[in-house]
Amino acid sequence: MRSPYDIIQTARITEKGTRLNELGQYLFEVDRKATKLEIKQAIQTIFKKEVVRVNTIQVKGKFKRARTGHPGRQNHWKKAIVTLKPGEKLELI
Repeated sequence: MRSPYDIIQTARITEKGTRLNELGQYLFEVDRKATKLEIKQAIQTIFKKEVVRVNTIQVKGKFKRARTGHPGRQNHWKKAIVTLKPGEKLELI
């Protein structure tokens, strides 16, 4: 079994994520093969908070060009929006 720290890679601090924090939702970058149940258990283990719902999104890597003009692409990644029980908060910063 994977460690919760292998499943949850980092918290995403963005403008949209900051607005979601007011609703009790938080954004995390997670392992691409992680399931919603694994993400829920990892958040509950790491932060000791009760998770109500987990939504996941597969984010495609953007195409970029280097200075030399050679095409390239950023990595694909998975985003999880975690909704906590009303009244609970995470201190990420």
